[in-house]
Amino acid sequence: MGHWGSAARERVVAAASLLAMSAVAITLMVSAPAARAEPTLGGALAAPTPAVATTTSVTLAPLSPATPVPAPTVARPSSALVVDFRGEPASPEARAMARAAFERADAKGLPFAVVDKKAAKLFVFLADGRLAGAAPALLGLARGDRVAPGVGDMVATGIPADLRTTPAGRYDSQPGPNLKGETVIWVDYDAAFAIHRLRPSPARERRAERLASPSPDDNRISLGCVVVTGEFFDRVVAPVLGHGAGVVYVLPEPAPAPLAQGDATRQL
Repeated sequence: MGHWGSAARERVVAAASLLAMSAVAITLMVSAPAARAEPTLGGALAAPTPAVATTTSVTLAPLSPATPVPAPTVARPSSALVVDFRGEPASPEARAMARAAFERADAKGLPFAVVDKKAAKLFVFLADGRLAGAAPALLGLARGDRVAPGVGDMVATGIPADLRTTPAGRYDSQPGPNLKGETVIWVDYDAAFAIHRLRPSPARERRAERLASPSPDDNRISLGCVVVTGEFFDRVVAPVLGHGAGVVYVLPEPAPAPLAQGDATRQL
């Protein structure tokens, strides 16, 4: 019985040792993955740090001094300010007036027009000095460069024939309606002086035929306004001068040709 008790004690000790070794093994198995998981978890948390740095770098890149800066396009050398008639025939007086308007900045950067009464022709220019278009124009029946006082109030009652002039000068123009609601380009509102489209008129005036005629000598028929075809008004005048301020230059009447001595004697 004493021998069995000793053997039993040995088996108990061996079992305890086995349990202790199993506990150590379990402990190692559990702790080993945890130890391996730490670098993985730490790496996942650390990953956003480089991403933030990369994003900041991309955001700041356009501010780098190496980025080219576009040159300003508004200011141009004075030598580049040349009015462009785009091959359109024009008198020396009309060319000189357009150069003064654009190259000498008299038009102050606005679109402008030149009325050449000698040629009975209207030139319309964009603000950058390029010709937008040119066309024959009807002018005032009477020759002269001045507007009669109060002529604007005579429109309803009838302007006398000798007062139907197209006055010369420099005018600040504005688009707007007339009394009939028609859009015109007002050159001198108080004088009822405007640029407008061809309107229906008495057949005896033959206004359409006068505009189509190659000679400027028969273009004197209006009350004083500058009249162009509806097609030219809609295609050129309205798009250029019909959206705001502009400048209109009306050249003076050409000086009368000197009379020969024989003609002067017959005049007397």
